[in-house]
Amino acid sequence: MTFSARGRLRMRLSGDVEKLVEAPAASEWTARVVKAEPSETSVHVQLAELRFADKQGLAAEQRSWEERGYKVRPHVLGSVYGISGKVIDNRRYLLLLDEELQGRAAERQTEILRKHGVRTSLFEEVRRPSRGVLELLDSAGASVALAQDWIAAEAQDGAAIEVRGVEHGVGYPSHGFEDRSYRGSLLFTLDRAGRLAVVNVVSMEELLRGLVPAEIFSRAHPEALKAQAVTARSEALAKIGLKHLADPYLLCAEQHCAVYRGLSGEAASTNAAVEATRGEALFSPDGRLVDAVYSAVCGGHTESNEVVWGGPADPSLRGRPDTLPGRKAPAKPEDLPAFLSSELPAACRLSSFAQPAKYRWERHFTAEEVDALTAHLQLGPVRAIAVAERGVSGRARLLTLSGERGATQVRGELNIRRMFGMLNSAMFVVSPERGPDGKLAGWTFRGGGWGHGVGMCQTGAIGRAEAGQRYQAILGHYYNGAQVARVYE
Repeated sequence: MTFSARGRLRMRLSGDVEKLVEAPAASEWTARVVKAEPSETSVHVQLAELRFADKQGLAAEQRSWEERGYKVRPHVLGSVYGISGKVIDNRRYLLLLDEELQGRAAERQTEILRKHGVRTSLFEEVRRPSRGVLELLDSAGASVALAQDWIAAEAQDGAAIEVRGVEHGVGYPSHGFEDRSYRGSLLFTLDRAGRLAVVNVVSMEELLRGLVPAEIFSRAHPEALKAQAVTARSEALAKIGLKHLADPYLLCAEQHCAVYRGLSGEAASTNAAVEATRGEALFSPDGRLVDAVYSAVCGGHTESNEVVWGGPADPSLRGRPDTLPGRKAPAKPEDLPAFLSSELPAACRLSSFAQPAKYRWERHFTAEEVDALTAHLQLGPVRAIAVAERGVSGRARLLTLSGERGATQVRGELNIRRMFGMLNSAMFVVSPERGPDGKLAGWTFRGGGWGHGVGMCQTGAIGRAEAGQRYQAILGHYYNGAQVARVYE
């Protein structure tokens, strides 16, 4: 990875003896991996996830699985830490199968599903982080020094650091490479696979300056921008110690965590929103930090967290209508076809940033296309597709597919969307299309919304702001009465 700075650069290279390299402004440098060993992890079947306060539930789950003849153990995921005297605690319990599976995890999951009807997930435990040798090259390509595990680069006098060819949008139509500038410092090190990882080390407020405009329209109403700033800050704090456990960073810069473009993506309007809400986060009525997830367009009704991701129900993440105050919806998601066809007074439809193709959509597949997309299931030609379970918003939770050689079920909002070329959302009804001869010709998915639908609807937040709601009220609606509180100045 090639980088430079508008000001003087100071680079530290780790090793038995730490090396220091000073460089003039505008000089160009390259960091690369010379030798690497990926991290070592062990895979365990995760049988259950429970709230950290639910000690009785954990004991009951543990006893239930031990009575079935399994050796299990609890694992604490997350962390507890303090900010300006306020305690942030995002810990939860995982109940793991206490076995070394060594490539047999999927087989063990299938066995548990067949014997007990319980769907499980996998959890990776880190045994040893990646390690290796990195090399620092000057603009002529000459080797300047080697480092063990990491190189830290910091621009003097607060200057930005520019990085060439940053990859972004991996797995999405927006995938590409672009040069970007960053505040703070950079750490060149190794990710879990032993590849080069470039980590931007910044304060929370600097992080939000580069994150908020990448997640919401910077031209949106100021109150919506403030709501986005608070949700982004809350979610970042809530995710510490939960994601990328084998990587050298807390959050990635992609959709998996939160899109982040650094200084290159900043806008005056969103910087103002970040500053206006400095240090503010979202807390539930009982004082817990809210994991303030959000999605682009809820389609008229948000979804409950356990429907989309499994795990325990979060009282702050309950699915609810997105209708504006004083307005009544003519249909409810219980009758999803009517709900999708009705003219709802939904905030995400009435927003000036509403996009009809994201609020309501259709996808058509030929029978051949569906057979190709589901070929790995070995069902043969698909003859029936039906939603077996839905969430409160009507989003599919369990999909049944039947073919000439058998039937199966696909569980999970994201798994279902991916099955059909990444559907816009899981809020859909599916119907067969038949040709003039009456034979199956294809399938039509008619749906609403864009994204998972949990937490704040970003387009809806804009609609609510335009209708006169302050950011505190917007957040209180989407997060079930949660309140904004300042955790640091």
